[in-house]
Amino acid sequence: MEIQFSSLDDTLARFTLGGVRPSFANALRRAMISEVPTLAIDDVRIYDNTSALFDEMLAHRLGLIPIKTDLATYSRKETCACGGAGCPSCSVTYTLSVEGPKTVMSGDLIPQDPEAIPVHDNIPIVKLTKGQKLVLEARAVLNTGKEHAKWQPTVICGYKNYPVIAISDVCDACGMCVEECPREILASKGKKVAVIEEKLPECSMCRLCERACVATGIGDEPAIKISAEPGRFIFVVEGDGSFPVKEIMQWAIQYIKGQSDELEKQVREISGDEKK
Repeated sequence: MEIQFSSLDDTLARFTLGGVRPSFANALRRAMISEVPTLAIDDVRIYDNTSALFDEMLAHRLGLIPIKTDLATYSRKETCACGGAGCPSCSVTYTLSVEGPKTVMSGDLIPQDPEAIPVHDNIPIVKLTKGQKLVLEARAVLNTGKEHAKWQPTVICGYKNYPVIAISDVCDACGMCVEECPREILASKGKKVAVIEEKLPECSMCRLCERACVATGIGDEPAIKISAEPGRFIFVVEGDGSFPVKEIMQWAIQYIKGQSDELEKQVREISGDEKK
């Protein structure tokens, strides 16, 4: 298996994953979405709400606010020493007390832990008019996207097959395929059409170029053919800011490894083979 990054920062990663089966690529995608724990507001106590929104709607909006997460600091409730009762090791408490006229923003939440702040402080929660109030206390806990979408650390996480564009010698460089390509991946060079290599990963495999080639009447088979390279995939992963995308990938890979080790252990026990 090999990974080659085309871009990587705290919120977005684009990379090519090679030497794997589609099942592993999909397992990695699913692990990044649903098996990496993050903090999200799960319990809200509303003491005063005279806004235009019902309590349930406010609680739902609060739960969808992404929160910066330090996985070295917090543990899940079921593994915490407090037994899930709620302590600084497994939960973060937020308070909010606002009176209108004002648009209540995520930045108005005051965290118990100054490190566990909302990723963005300008996410609107509710608009208050003069005389309206909102007083509440919220608690965020660590969980995974498997439990609820609000714990997903990614906003975009997907992959596609790596495209292969083959141009045969019968190509007469008429340029019809070049004009039809919506992503401008092809170019006429001399007496033949060529692929712009740096744009190749952008190919959506729509095959409009193949249809345009056949439409010219050059023959029954197009001079240009689109296919997918076996075992190679292009990934795009965008995080919600809870923590860097690189950490999302590392945690997902650790999860897959842990599951594989556990499966191997169970198979050895069933078969009676204790060899490592």
